[in-house]
Amino acid sequence: MSVTGRTARSLATWAVALLAVPVAAGELRVSPAKVVLDGPEATQQLLVTAMSDEGRLRDVTRRAQFAVESPGIGSVDERGTIRGTSEGRTQVVVRLGDQSFQVPVVVRGLREPTPVSFQHDVLPTLTKAGCNSGGCHGKAEGKNGFKLSVFGYDAAADYAALVKEGRGRRVFPAVPDLSLLLLKGTATVPHGGGQKIERDTLAYRRVRRWIAEGARFESEASEPFIATRIEVEPAQRVMTPGATQQLRVTAIDASGGRRCVTGEAHFESNASGVAEVDGRGLVTAADAPGEAAVLVRYMGHVAVSRVTRPRATSEQPFARPGENNFIDGLVWDKLRTLELRPSDLADDATFMRRAYLDVIGTLPSADDARAFLADTSPDKRARLVDALLDRPEYADYWAMRWADILRVDRDKLTAEGAVAMTRWLRRQFAENRPYDAFVRNLLTARGATHAEGPAAFYKAFDSPEVAGRSVSQLFLGVRIECAQCHHHPAERWSQADYVAWAGFFTGMKRKKLPGGGEAVMVTSGRSMKHPRTGEPVGVRPLGGDVIDLEQHSDLRTPLADWMTGDDNPYFARAIANRLWAHYFGRGLVDPIDDMRATNPATNEPLLAALADHLRDVDYDLKAFTRTLLASRVYQLSSEPNDGNARDDQNFSHARYKPMPAEVLYDAICQATGTPPKFVGWPSDYRAIQVWDNRVPSYFFRVFGRPVRATVCSCERGDAPSMAQALHLMNSPRITGRIEDRNGRANRMADSDRSPDQIIEELFLATLSRFPTDSERRVMLEAFAGQKVDRRAAAQDVLWALLNSKQFIYNH
Repeated sequence: MSVTGRTARSLATWAVALLAVPVAAGELRVSPAKVVLDGPEATQQLLVTAMSDEGRLRDVTRRAQFAVESPGIGSVDERGTIRGTSEGRTQVVVRLGDQSFQVPVVVRGLREPTPVSFQHDVLPTLTKAGCNSGGCHGKAEGKNGFKLSVFGYDAAADYAALVKEGRGRRVFPAVPDLSLLLLKGTATVPHGGGQKIERDTLAYRRVRRWIAEGARFESEASEPFIATRIEVEPAQRVMTPGATQQLRVTAIDASGGRRCVTGEAHFESNASGVAEVDGRGLVTAADAPGEAAVLVRYMGHVAVSRVTRPRATSEQPFARPGENNFIDGLVWDKLRTLELRPSDLADDATFMRRAYLDVIGTLPSADDARAFLADTSPDKRARLVDALLDRPEYADYWAMRWADILRVDRDKLTAEGAVAMTRWLRRQFAENRPYDAFVRNLLTARGATHAEGPAAFYKAFDSPEVAGRSVSQLFLGVRIECAQCHHHPAERWSQADYVAWAGFFTGMKRKKLPGGGEAVMVTSGRSMKHPRTGEPVGVRPLGGDVIDLEQHSDLRTPLADWMTGDDNPYFARAIANRLWAHYFGRGLVDPIDDMRATNPATNEPLLAALADHLRDVDYDLKAFTRTLLASRVYQLSSEPNDGNARDDQNFSHARYKPMPAEVLYDAICQATGTPPKFVGWPSDYRAIQVWDNRVPSYFFRVFGRPVRATVCSCERGDAPSMAQALHLMNSPRITGRIEDRNGRANRMADSDRSPDQIIEELFLATLSRFPTDSERRVMLEAFAGQKVDRRAAAQDVLWALLNSKQFIYNH
């Protein structure tokens, strides 16, 4: 990924400053200490590290000078990459300032090299070049008549496509340089994908040698190097703005043999605003403080290098605030590492409005706001949270949230099924059913889909594959769907893992009932077949042991036992992360349902502690919510200070969160004092109570209410748009609510209240706070003049408040 424009100029300035970091005598390190290059295409990346005066390790590979004592045996470039040219021994001399080091180098295997393996040598080269990516020949239909498996998961099929298809034109062992694979790859002849490899590079030489050796799948004369895992160095590094860090990737085989594969690995940063990485593994720290995980992928193996980018030292160093519970301590630990000062506490009005919207999806009434702001007791925030958790809106709101991700879709489940499922969900939250029991009931559901209960769940997830990948994503935070067609590109899951997991749901059946409707039935499950080999794959949980089919009449029972067990590595973390994301605006793992080693939490100790706490309270979601909202972190202001404005992942200040469509609709109705109106529904039903996800509503559509087609929370649209702004400003329906003769604005105007009192009431009803002096002066202008229309003035004030960012967002 390249850095351009203003960022490039600022990074260059920081880089110049970095060059001034002194290197303490004797603190320079070069690794590896010795190098063995085995084969014509072998390379070795050197890493040169120094200790700065601040006591931090710094990569100085780009500052060092390299030279080979015997140039005829090898070469080394300015990036510290060594290549062999003839067999023998030599040394690479590394110099930095007045220090120098010698790295012994042995070059061998050039005269009689190990034959190139298609599966273990050529496929990594094609993957690095992007030939088998989803946007090129790896997509489902291939490209221009040539198809490869995504990321090389099916080596045999790829070999056949290259060597046997296309009338043999793609490889030409008699004259390798005339092979279409090389001609198109180097763009010597027109190629729709452009140039993928350059001549005289490792990639070109390796592919050419493979063709010249006969383009064999494997050579019987030798055993190829087969990687069983990879390592990336350094695994973790603290970097200053503009600093660079060269990564080195080493593949390791079953016998412990090691090979540098830095030039063949794929690199990707999950937070480019914190740190970017190029195709050769050079990481550059950007200008935003935080942490980035650099994903490294090679031959189906993945590893991560974590980069921490603290804020530059300021005149106001980190001062540890007070702690309300363990959450605060773990967040402050992380902020201290990043030199980020947290914002101040939010005022009472902000906390109150935030808690109402987060816990029950409902605005506080003007009377509730006035009472809370007048309360002077020190525990009023805790008492407010307790009161909210006991209100019926809590069950309504959370039933709606879970109906979204459980796909309670009227068209899929029928109206009866959607009603039954929604009622069951509402009862779970009203009774505060422990989360593990809630999930167990869902997983093992059976019976009529139109009866109040979770059986309709299996009408939405109506095949073993759909149920398997949905349950994994919902309750474990693992997106195993990628392994349906090929090995997961960023995780360890294979196609075998995918079908083994889906096997838990092979016993699910549905049958018609005599009086109408359907019932979910359970029969004995079975092992599913591997999609490529056709061999049956034993049913097993993710990373677990095979289940004995004969011991279980319902395979979902051992699945529920494994999933809710205390030693499950995913279950508690997934729901803890999901709830954290709801209340804090971003998951510790983001996206919230993509938990994997290559997408680590921004605060791993905190996520682990939250999962432990959830188990300690026996999965009591209300108790867990009290803990979250009692933390000082939850109660921070959304106003950033001079140092944390760019922090987007460490919770140094509260995030502005758009209201969900239903919550915003209810808020407008409540603020204007007009009842909700839905076609075919009584007027006392609020949007968060409406089970029908297909109810006609332009408002819901433009503000992103999901249609419940997927289990991903991302289906709910929360991005602001021009259509939303225009609807709030100009919609006749919104205007009609503001001008309603029985609405709040007209009732206030027709009362004996003074303009000042009217303004105060409208602020409490919309923003849950009193106006500031400056706001009061501006709003009073609407009432100025001898012939002022009090109704029009009150309506104008209410219109302005409804269109303010403070009303639309939860902050």
